[in-house]
Amino acid sequence: MLLNTLLLALRSIRRNLLRSFLTILGIVIGVAAVITMVTVGNGATTAVRSQISSLGTNLLMIRPGQRLGPGMGGASAPAFRESDAEAIATQIGGVQAVAPEARASATVVAGGSNWTTSIIGSTNLWLETGNWRIAAGREFTPEELHAGSAVCIVGETIRRELYGGRVPLGEPLRVKDFSCQAVGLLASKGQGVMGNDQDDIVLVPLGTLQRRVTGNTRVSTLLVSMRDGSDADRVKESLRELLRERRKLAAGDEDNFNILDTQQLADTLSGTTKVMTMLLGAVAAVSLLVGGIGIMNIMLVSVTERTREIGLRLAIGALEREVLLQFLIEAVVLAAFGGLVGVVLAAGASIALARLMEVPFLFNPAVNLTSFVFSAGIGVIFGYFPARRAARMDPIEALRHE
Repeated sequence: MLLNTLLLALRSIRRNLLRSFLTILGIVIGVAAVITMVTVGNGATTAVRSQISSLGTNLLMIRPGQRLGPGMGGASAPAFRESDAEAIATQIGGVQAVAPEARASATVVAGGSNWTTSIIGSTNLWLETGNWRIAAGREFTPEELHAGSAVCIVGETIRRELYGGRVPLGEPLRVKDFSCQAVGLLASKGQGVMGNDQDDIVLVPLGTLQRRVTGNTRVSTLLVSMRDGSDADRVKESLRELLRERRKLAAGDEDNFNILDTQQLADTLSGTTKVMTMLLGAVAAVSLLVGGIGIMNIMLVSVTERTREIGLRLAIGALEREVLLQFLIEAVVLAAFGGLVGVVLAAGASIALARLMEVPFLFNPAVNLTSFVFSAGIGVIFGYFPARRAARMDPIEALRHE
């Protein structure tokens, strides 16, 4: 009986293919939109976490000033000194590496080409705190760091723009008013979490930057890498107490520095991305309801058009539940087929958007299966009323219908 009812439902759908297609269009769009939004959103969340983790493992970034963003330093926020980094490394437990960092923007010249980039002054520990890897060449020697020698390690963007893609080991690079020798090449990291090019840098010893570029001994950032398993809150509180003491802040004075935990930043941005994904998914899900209303509307029209057919079936002995099941299956088949088409369409749209947005494509079977089952459920919910109306017809009145 069930097979016969299914065949009748499919035959009815085939009689009006265009109308059936237009009926399921809302379901197709709804399912495709929900799956695409969730898939791309999950990919964006993963990309954010990956980009933040590229800044460093268990990394704390300490900067002058009471807030982040433009103007975070200010006249009342003195810069750090290299001795602050040494004090943190020796006096704070749970710390794996500490690197002082100073930055400046300058034009670099090599082989007749020039490029404006960020010049970073630090030590070899900067590579460890930032999860940087040397692709070719070497790190700075202790003698070069101590003397502030004219040596540098270049990023992938500098290699591409100034050296034509060749490895520039041993070649000169003019930075502002002095020339340095490239001794190393950094492995590429790509785009950062803020959209910046992480490879557009030149690393020099801290003393070299201070003496030849900035002309002062200021350190703008302290990068602190914690050991795995360390209590981040305890380490941050110890850092705060030590820096307040070294910066001679009284008990009632506010901190004139801020400590940014990259793990907290990752959690915050990931949480924001997930909320936006849920909101977009909820908006897209409205299309499913619209599609369900469309199915109910067409099924009501179908019941009216086939009144005499329904009356004839009931008159020759068909049970009410058989008529109800026929129209209910018809609605479910329409909705389920729309859900299936939506899943296929969402896969293509998700792949295209992921490539366009440069985020990973993460196929989620649970989301796809849930969306498909929900679309079939829409057919049950919105198809039940027309099916019940068909099943409760009076055979005599149905046969009289013109």
